[in-house]
Amino acid sequence: MKTKVKELRTQHKMTQQQLADLVHVSVRTIISIEKEQYSPSLMLAYRMAEVFGVTVEELCCLKENREREDEQYEKI
Repeated sequence: MKTKVKELRTQHKMTQQQLADLVHVSVRTIISIEKEQYSPSLMLAYRMAEVFGVTVEELCCLKENREREDEQYEKI
């Protein structure tokens, strides 16, 4: 799943470790989210959205991800 975690984290001049500490996960989790290898749970997405002052929808690019998913289903 595409997210804006890396973009928002760098805008806030925050390291991956600092973000991980704030949202109570390992730095490996943040790295995996930023590489689109792991989708955050709803609660983790909410915690990160609170840190950055954005909505979960914005953080997780929900509209864009839904459109990508819809395109994949249309190809089936």
